[in-house]
Amino acid sequence: MSGNPLCDGRVVALTGAGRGLGRAHALAFAAEGAKVVVNDLGVGLDGRPAEEGPAQRVVDEIVEAGGQAVAHGGDITTEEGAASLVRLALDAYGRLDTLVNNAGFLRDRMLVNLDGDDWDAVLRVHLKGHFLTLRHAAGYWRAEAKAGRAPDARVVNTSSGAGLLGSVGQGNYSAAKAGILGLTLVASAELARYGVAVNAIAPSARTRMTERVFAEDMAAPDRPGAFDAAAPENVSPLVVWLGSAASAGVTGRVFEAEGGRITVMEGWRPGPTADKGARWTPAEAGETARELLARAERPQPVYGASS
Repeated sequence: MSGNPLCDGRVVALTGAGRGLGRAHALAFAAEGAKVVVNDLGVGLDGRPAEEGPAQRVVDEIVEAGGQAVAHGGDITTEEGAASLVRLALDAYGRLDTLVNNAGFLRDRMLVNLDGDDWDAVLRVHLKGHFLTLRHAAGYWRAEAKAGRAPDARVVNTSSGAGLLGSVGQGNYSAAKAGILGLTLVASAELARYGVAVNAIAPSARTRMTERVFAEDMAAPDRPGAFDAAAPENVSPLVVWLGSAASAGVTGRVFEAEGGRITVMEGWRPGPTADKGARWTPAEAGETARELLARAERPQPVYGASS
């Protein structure tokens, strides 16, 4: 624990925290004095049943290091699972200050090969999983605010570069991650009155979900002590800060985080425009659209698209 812990006394619930980014976040929060509720269902990379116990292993790591943590193995894509995550925080520590939504898995297919089950499964865990935990946590914070106990609460959602730009072969994942950005903006606006700040990150790191895609570019360095730019631990300091009281006034924002780089992402903004003051003909609309596009900034390419 640092000499002046940033999250001393805060209670933090993290989903998908048994491995990768979630585990790194959980350990980082605990190192800054937080009491941590570690959620992980213990499924495989594709969301199907696999080994069990990753949440408890992270709890054991935290406790061994002198911190406080409890494990939650519920399915946060269900009403009961999401509700029980919040309930466990309250039962174990009497409060909830920060929610970090991180759980997710992949079922990658090109669109013509992507079936409805794989579409639904990915949107369920990423998008519905974010929504349900957020709704149950928000219900608690709203009740606290109405009872005169104004929260100083934080939510950190996890999107992706695929949600910002799209990613070939990941139509389901890209749609879910883009939806998380929209949910973040709405939640930020709606929950501010209750003392809740809501932000999102788009992290890039070497985890189970990315190790095959970035096997070479994100390999760990060979030299001992060299900076591992792909380590998930590089993303966690920003998440811890966003989840702390120190981030007061920051809400509705999206950050990219990779290695030693942090970027504030700027979303859709009005670009070149034209107003005829009357209805266009199709030919006029097309000609005007091409003129506007010639003056507009070119979009960044979709991940994996051929140039």
